[in-house]
Amino acid sequence: QVQLVESGGGLVQPGGSLTLSCAASGFTFSTDAMYWVRQAPGEGLQWVASITPGGRTYYAESVKDRFTASRDNTKNMLYLQMNSLLSEDTAVYCCSIDRRGLTRGGGTLVTVSS
Repeated sequence: QVQLVESGGGLVQPGGSLTLSCAASGFTFSTDAMYWVRQAPGEGLQWVASITPGGRTYYAESVKDRFTASRDNTKNMLYLQMNSLLSEDTAVYCCSIDRRGLTRGGGTLVTVSS
């Protein structure tokens, strides 16, 4: 059974940074691509980033050069380093085993506000 548990969200001022973590279990993490998706208040799910088993990354244009996805295949952990945060980054962030977020964790709330 796939389990994905995110942590690390919180309140941060514009321009600040946060690092999110995702603990994965119930599948072969080291051989699967992983994804970060987010859902802003009142909006649908948005793909944020992808990372291949080998660590190659891809980003949505809105977060490119500000966010960095990484993974530790020895610990079954996924990370999202978020820098230069903007108010429009406010959302629930989820890790997922698919780009559309159909199988994702419960998420962690990131609020960017002064």
